[in-house]
Amino acid sequence: MKALVTGASGFTGGYMVKNLLEHGYNVRVLVRSESNIEMLKSLPVEFAFGDLLNKDAVFDAVKGVDKVFHIAALFRAANVPNNVYWDVNVKGTEYMLQASLEAGVQRFIHCSTCGVHGQIKNPPAAEDAPIEPEDVYQQTKYEGEKLAMRYYEEKGLPVTVVRPVGIYGPGDTRMLRMYKAVQNGKFIMFGGGRVLYHLTFVTDTVEGFRLAGEKENAVGETYIIAGQKYTTLMEFAKSIAEELGVSPPRWKPPVWPLNIAAHVCEKICVPLRIQPPIFPRRVHIFTHDRAFDISKAQRELGYKPLVNMKEGLHRTAEWYIEQGFLSERRHR
Repeated sequence: MKALVTGASGFTGGYMVKNLLEHGYNVRVLVRSESNIEMLKSLPVEFAFGDLLNKDAVFDAVKGVDKVFHIAALFRAANVPNNVYWDVNVKGTEYMLQASLEAGVQRFIHCSTCGVHGQIKNPPAAEDAPIEPEDVYQQTKYEGEKLAMRYYEEKGLPVTVVRPVGIYGPGDTRMLRMYKAVQNGKFIMFGGGRVLYHLTFVTDTVEGFRLAGEKENAVGETYIIAGQKYTTLMEFAKSIAEELGVSPPRWKPPVWPLNIAAHVCEKICVPLRIQPPIFPRRVHIFTHDRAFDISKAQRELGYKPLVNMKEGLHRTAEWYIEQGFLSERRHR
């Protein structure tokens, strides 16, 4: 069984490649020529070089594969114009779908995001919760999954859509800022931290993707993949503090001044192609409930997250310390 993984040089894509290799797949990776592929070079994979918007490269990459795990996407980069999101996350996905249909792949696994549900009004949210994307990333990811389902319904391409929650673990630096701020006693819990927070450890995420690509009853279905439990943002920050041996956050100012500052920064920085230090989407961590129901994936895929939050935070902290991103733990 040969699988193609897009976005393989990224955090989640790299773990997806390792998961598939461990389960006996032959793996081809579609990566851009400028991507960092040092990790991939140590693995027995076949390389296909090209961009999602290079139609010829996409079609060449898909030829001869049985399954496509489409992980690649433009994530939350606030210093690029909106049309780039539409190009990568929608047009690039359509090229992948076209190529997969022509090549007769057995399964197309499309990576979306739980973010398409927006603010969760009645947590925990299942797959049929209202779709209310709030930014261009979420909008384009939802357009991508709608496109994928259209190829299933109208053209017969065997598609499965996966909506993962926030993904973390060794190798990812998106959560590093929070770890550093907690360790240095500078993390400010705007709004009090009562909002719900849900994550999944990266190895559980990619296992969910693999299961979605193997179960016959998953064709034409959408699945939420997340950790076993959600918590409040304050409890999450306290868990990081406990792991690092420091005091939990004490400052709990209102969130509205931060929200104003975020909008001002975005208005100023984006036209200049500068990454804002803070922008509205990042403020959502303090204002939006993120809690999800994984019972459908458990029931239909046999999905079972194995890494709980305490263990996941520990493994992530270990990696940050090994890389020199964090100081050694303090003992209280």
